[in-house]
Amino acid sequence: MRLARFVAGPERGTGLVDPDAGTLRPVRERLADLVAGALPTPDGRTLELAGVRLRSPLAEDCRGLLCTGINYTEHQAESAEVFVAAAPRHPIVFFKTPAAVADPGGVLELDERMSAEFDWEVELGVVIGVGGRAIPVAEAGRHVFGYTIVNDVTARDVQRRHEQWHLGKNIDGATPVGPWIVTADEAGYPPDVDIELAVNDVPKQRAHTTDMIFSVAEQIAVISRYVALRPGDVIATGTPAGVGFTRSPAEFLRDGDVVEARIDGIGLLRNEIRVTPAAPRAAMTQVEVA
Repeated sequence: MRLARFVAGPERGTGLVDPDAGTLRPVRERLADLVAGALPTPDGRTLELAGVRLRSPLAEDCRGLLCTGINYTEHQAESAEVFVAAAPRHPIVFFKTPAAVADPGGVLELDERMSAEFDWEVELGVVIGVGGRAIPVAEAGRHVFGYTIVNDVTARDVQRRHEQWHLGKNIDGATPVGPWIVTADEAGYPPDVDIELAVNDVPKQRAHTTDMIFSVAEQIAVISRYVALRPGDVIATGTPAGVGFTRSPAEFLRDGDVVEARIDGIGLLRNEIRVTPAAPRAAMTQVEVA
């Protein structure tokens, strides 16, 4: 089952997606209710996917993304000189607020006045269905409702500038999520899928979820030890090697780029990049003084 939030004219709702048929069937329930265990009730209509705008598939009361950093061995190695010198012994967890999230399929607005180094990071997003605290590794699977795709776009210069990663990871509206949630009964548990990202059709990242340093179950167990998980919470499980700042020369997202993050069995998260250029230094100084 694939669940999406959508906008069609003045209507905002939740629907069952059939990507092969290119259709969406609106249901009466909110996404939050479905994630918490309600069964979908189609309202009898069928809409063309091409005629609706998909929103990020976060439950209406979702409190944000719980994110695991440096969770693929090769990514740790490529970024060792800047961030973590050795493979972490415990998951590195940070938080993204709902304000950081952007919709799938649309134009991603990035502002050079905030950062000149916006970087890509494809990640598997794990959607929690059954909440809980101190969840054992062996029981983690029953708490997984489904999966989505996260592009953890990061302002690298901001991330390096501050000891904590929060600001560089939380630029408003810079983290696309979607295009929908695929339920675990269809996608499987534990996730056993390829994950990849391309910019302008040029492959940048590719890995398999079994390459994670900490498995999905281990991440759920560790996070829930300290934070009671709730239905609708999303865990972004880390990105593989191939990010832009580790390349020689470094590569960052530019105006007009098209970024495609793909995970087998889940779908394609596609966004076009629009960059607002930074104002000339003199003009910025004048504004700041004023």
